[in-house]
Amino acid sequence: MSNAISFSQVDKVFPPMVHALRGLNLEIGENEFMVVVGPSGCGKSTLLRLIAGLEGPTGGSIYLHGKDASKLAPQDRDLGMVFQNYALFPHLSAFENMAYGLKARRVSEPEIRQKVNAVAQKLNISELLLRKPHQLSGGQRQRVALGRLLARDPSIHLFDEPLGNLDPQFRTIMRTELARLHRETPRTSVYVTHDQAEAMCLGQRICMLREGEVLQVGTPGEIYDTPTHRFTAEFFGSPGACSLHGRIEEMNDHSLSFLSDSINLPLTKKNLPTGSVTLCIRPENWSISDPESAPISGVARRVENLGDHRLIEVNSGGHNISVKTSIKNICEMDNVGISPKWERAHWFERYTGKRVEFY
Repeated sequence: MSNAISFSQVDKVFPPMVHALRGLNLEIGENEFMVVVGPSGCGKSTLLRLIAGLEGPTGGSIYLHGKDASKLAPQDRDLGMVFQNYALFPHLSAFENMAYGLKARRVSEPEIRQKVNAVAQKLNISELLLRKPHQLSGGQRQRVALGRLLARDPSIHLFDEPLGNLDPQFRTIMRTELARLHRETPRTSVYVTHDQAEAMCLGQRICMLREGEVLQVGTPGEIYDTPTHRFTAEFFGSPGACSLHGRIEEMNDHSLSFLSDSINLPLTKKNLPTGSVTLCIRPENWSISDPESAPISGVARRVENLGDHRLIEVNSGGHNISVKTSIKNICEMDNVGISPKWERAHWFERYTGKRVEFY
């Protein structure tokens, strides 16, 4: 797959010394749907603005379809952008908003009508075309903003947290719509969000950003199942992985255990290196058993009924561990025994957070 967008050692510094991006390297393939995810302030929107030409890099190079972006004005980059706040013209109808980019490029009136009506039909907003933005709901306005992008159909589509203002139910609907539209008409798409559910549902690949640096780029499965950094393991999931900081030690009988405060977890593998390490286990990767025989026992401080499962917060030795289970008869303040599913455990270096593979 050829690359539509390439970042090479890109830095972006805002005065006086705010490093929004640090040595960023990223390749986005032709017609790929790339989701850039991370917490607020990690540099997501800055990355998008650099692609759009609304900001210039402090250092490094950006290439769009093989062309040096520093030599391309924003209007010459063949891209469109959808914003969180819709950015619709309040005095124009939905049709006129969707047609605006086409009119600016002097497309003929019959072609404009044909393109706008076709996109409106795809988005189920044909009956709304004569309404002004103030006559539309938030979800309808977001469809019009998306329709404006699709009607012009540039080669690069940029999305800056476009579903952030919608209610949860409509966000789910729009996620499905965006995925369908990309399947039907693939375009190079860069989608910025802090919502890890959106990232998992929409991204063909995900770029995980933290403090302006790329922690990992991979498919949703790779990001979730094989996080290369502890931050990624904790970020993805609802809730994310629980981290236990401790050390691997050899016991008197030459067996190995993971020790963290009052927690002592015997390890089945024999050839693990001893020393400081962080163990991360997702809520669904704990088993509940008899507290008398389980390696970890604690008190269920909180039990959330989520319909098809319970989310239990087990307090043990000062650690609060989230556990997902289908067992329904656990109540708050019950004693609970839990044990890790070791084949699904993640190990990370204690102080760098980098993944450690134990074979």
